[in-house]
Amino acid sequence: MRYLILHGWQGSGPGHWQPWLADELRTAGHDVVFPTLPDPDHPGLEPWLDALETLRGDEDVVIAHSLGCALWLHHRARGGAPAVRALLVAPPLPRPMIPEIAGFYPLPLRAGLAPECRFVSAPDDPYCPGGGRRAFAEPLGCEHDCIPGGGHLNPEAGYGAWPAVLGWAQGAKNGVET
Repeated sequence: MRYLILHGWQGSGPGHWQPWLADELRTAGHDVVFPTLPDPDHPGLEPWLDALETLRGDEDVVIAHSLGCALWLHHRARGGAPAVRALLVAPPLPRPMIPEIAGFYPLPLRAGLAPECRFVSAPDDPYCPGGGRRAFAEPLGCEHDCIPGGGHLNPEAGYGAWPAVLGWAQGAKNGVET
């Protein structure tokens, strides 16, 4: 099994939980792929999909944040191989809010993202007001964790080290609310 971590618009810089997670998983001896996708400040759907195709492995656990979730939705809708497990954190609203990412819309909402799929969102996320349960988890038949007060689940909202995500990545069946 291998971990494929997908960042969102503008990447996951210092203090973000994704680089922390990649380091923790590597320290535990796991194979981790955490690429910088092409031009993260001005992302394009096709270049990101092309990059993802070159990165995919047969036994990936996919952990995506924000626009990385949209990338995974497009990958699967176009027939890309599913992940063994998928954790999709703070997905962006199903309609464009930011001109730089408008090329990723509309988001395809088709089931079958992974045999085990979980969305994590917060009702106060400025990029997905109200959270992702109705917009993503319910239509896709995925588990959902709601984190009140979690914002966009990034460093600005206090999400650097996130032990519950590490636990999920390593096989814990519980959610990642804590």
